[in-house]
Amino acid sequence: MTIVSAFLVPGSPLPYLHSDNPPWSTIASGYRAAARALSASRPDTILLYSTQWLAVLDELWQVRPHLADVHVDENWYEFGDLPYDLNFDAELAEACVKGSKDIGISSKGINFEKFPVDTGTIVASGFLNPGGRIPLTVAANNLYHSFDDTLRLGEMAARKAESLNRRVAIVGVGGLSASLFRQEIDIRNDGIVTAEDDQANRRMLALLERGGGEELIEACGTFAKEAKADMGFKHFAWVFGGMGRRFSGARVHAYGATWGAGAAVIEFKL
Repeated sequence: MTIVSAFLVPGSPLPYLHSDNPPWSTIASGYRAAARALSASRPDTILLYSTQWLAVLDELWQVRPHLADVHVDENWYEFGDLPYDLNFDAELAEACVKGSKDIGISSKGINFEKFPVDTGTIVASGFLNPGGRIPLTVAANNLYHSFDDTLRLGEMAARKAESLNRRVAIVGVGGLSASLFRQEIDIRNDGIVTAEDDQANRRMLALLERGGGEELIEACGTFAKEAKADMGFKHFAWVFGGMGRRFSGARVHAYGATWGAGAAVIEFKL
């Protein structure tokens, strides 16, 4: 089996940098549970899509074998810096660049020393892959790609992993409802901005827990509109495509808020 585990995780740095804050500690704890599950699945590579790595002209893939530096988040810089030391499966990334043409999507590999790695990739790898022992294959979020485009990219990436005999954990990095508090808050009292957003998030989580197939695509579109979901919920499209558009259920390890936005750590049952 190529896909040996699958996860949706939040990309906010708040639980990572300040895990002692009660509303965020739940998310950090859920992340640690997901990390144990990922490790137990023994993947060769983590196939990761982050809503925070933004692309415009082409689909971008990280093909440099190693990147290390210190990142400062553009929104939450006051909470601390984000050092990273990441290894990449460049062979699989190059295969995905070539494979994108087969599904009508233009792709490019990115390979330069000081490339600015995004917060979501750093946070997800830091929680799920401490020490960077498992190489990553990372795909960007092209702002002009639809849910369906991203679903097909996930399918293609899984096929390419299979062709290289990789055992893969597939990870979508992004949030649920995307509305934030627009003022300073007491972080100890963080919560979802509105009851409507919270209800929409919980309905989607309940659907994922039940599992399903193609019928979920319409539900995701409804959710994206109701909750103004992070980047149209395309990070789920990535994972859903990688899983072959079907899964038997999901376990929600954590659900909570990051400055008002919805965040959940979800492990899918393959």
